Amino acid sequence: MSKSKKLVASILAGLLIGSTGYAAAVDRENLSQVALLHSLAQGYFGGTVTVKDLRTMGDIGIGTFEGLNGEMIVLDGTVYQALGDGRVVVAPDKEIIPFANVTFFDNDVSIKLSNVADKAAFEKILNQAVEEHGENSFYMVKLHTEFPSILFRSEYGSSKPYPTLVEALKGKQTEFTHKNIKGTLVGLYCPNYMGELNSVGWHFHFISDDRKHGGHILELAIKDGEVQLDKTDKFSMVLHKDKHFHELNLAKDMSADIRSAEQDTQSAMNNNAK
Repeated sequence: MSKSKKLVASILAGLLIGSTGYAAAVDRENLSQVALLHSLAQGYFGGTVTVKDLRTMGDIGIGTFEGLNGEMIVLDGTVYQALGDGRVVVAPDKEIIPFANVTFFDNDVSIKLSNVADKAAFEKILNQAVEEHGENSFYMVKLHTEFPSILFRSEYGSSKPYPTLVEALKGKQTEFTHKNIKGTLVGLYCPNYMGELNSVGWHFHFISDDRKHGGHILELAIKDGEVQLDKTDKFSMVLHKDKHFHELNLAKDMSADIRSAEQDTQSAMNNNAK
């Protein structure tokens, strides 16, 4: 970690409410979050934060779009939208963001990879680095390589009245398997105390080099490569300036739904519902 970074245990510090005030000086050591994963899990797929707003908060990250219309991959300052039919487009500035996490990427930790069999093995390697460098920090991760195999999903958007996250994914999730595809993995690690605000642990998205394929990673294999981690010790949250958002009961336990949305294929979701 660079000497200029300072440890700041300040969850919710610098809280911004509404979609104004994004012109402040750039803080490269801050992870910005739009709303809560718990609000998304309950079916809040709207918002007041735009893609244009989001690009002022970071140049790398993950999230989704209004109506849960696809998966977000932010890479090198561009916000990409992986759609339900498998296409990837550059999201327009006016597009609405119900949930996202972004930061400005600096490579603080590098790890050489070789013959990583699956996502669980990849997470084990990353967890060892987190244990060494500080488990209570946030980490944005970036890996560019050729993936021998990768399984990712996206989803078609839903219309109002919106269902819950899991119900939306059951009916509209699409899955894609690729072999020997070159691209970039973008991921986020949230420490254990973030359980009420986000998903604890790792969350990965993918975009191909040709910018034609992308989504939320369900499984992968890695032959070789160098994964880079950006350790971040500041956190800020932007809440939506919308009465419907503030009507949500965000104390409701959505942990089972969040686990399913993060990990399950569509067939697993449907089987769990039986």
